[in-house]
Amino acid sequence: MARQSVSVIATVYNEGPAIARLLDSLVAQSRPPDEVVICDGGSADNTVAIARAYRDRLPGLQVLVEPGANISRGRNRAIAAAQGPVIAVTDAGVRLDPVWLERLVTPFEDGRNASAVAGFFLPDAHGVFQTAMAATVLPLTDEINPDSFLPSSRSVAFHKDVWARAGGYPEWLDYCEDLLFDFAVNAQQPDRPSAFVWASDALVYFRPRSSLSGFWKQYYRYARGDGKADLWRKRHVIRYATYFVALPALLGHAFWGFFARWLGWAGLVFGLILYCLRPWQRLAKLGRALSRPEWIAAAALVPVIRAVGDLAKMTGYPVGLWWRRRRRRDERMKG
Repeated sequence: MARQSVSVIATVYNEGPAIARLLDSLVAQSRPPDEVVICDGGSADNTVAIARAYRDRLPGLQVLVEPGANISRGRNRAIAAAQGPVIAVTDAGVRLDPVWLERLVTPFEDGRNASAVAGFFLPDAHGVFQTAMAATVLPLTDEINPDSFLPSSRSVAFHKDVWARAGGYPEWLDYCEDLLFDFAVNAQQPDRPSAFVWASDALVYFRPRSSLSGFWKQYYRYARGDGKADLWRKRHVIRYATYFVALPALLGHAFWGFFARWLGWAGLVFGLILYCLRPWQRLAKLGRALSRPEWIAAAALVPVIRAVGDLAKMTGYPVGLWWRRRRRRDERMKG
């Protein structure tokens, strides 16, 4: 097939410290984008000024400003303004691999007749804490099943008409919006396991949170989005059951059991190993640059990070459910 015009879009908000990293990596692409459209949600810092300063280095750069736009609205606004038939989506908080765009759009042009392509993201971690964070929360490429993978909009591409048929990104949802968009894209090809062609080498590098407070806020918002969108009920039920049923039962038996208290302790140790096994396996790969004491410190942080993330999710999810209930009630009253 002939080379297709590609528009790269991103939505940003108060990304002054990070947006240059994204734009520099766009400038360095082996395949330059035909157009770049940035939608700013009303930043109070110098994000817009930094982005506009790249107009000479990124021909076709548009910087839109829409105060109050959430992530979905910003993406929809940028895609609507884009001219290309192929849309590549990324985020301000990432660094793009130099061949990211080339690899991401290849399935549209090599005869595979792709309508959507899923790229991937890897951690861009620095130091003990970020390495532990990356190992705890971010999957590695070899863990992905292409038939069931739902891509993050840090690295994804699709035909503009696919976006239109999906109804765009859901503007009523502030987090987890890309998952609902993925579902709508997959629904357009129900005879296939996934509408997305898997491009594992279309990589972006994502900087993990650098503090527990930032991580808590992030995962609280993710879980609140799950509740609003009614996503992953079973996962959340299992999490509540683990913390409010299984863990108290094991602790109770370990400290106050009438027989074989060691079974409670054995269950706690076995549970901790299961709880941390996958992150520790990732840490074996991601932590190769760490010294032995640093690696041990990172491994010790894993259960702490997991627990903080789980508590944030258990706090945010019911908030999202309550919001969903109120939204439905308001819709019924209007109807």
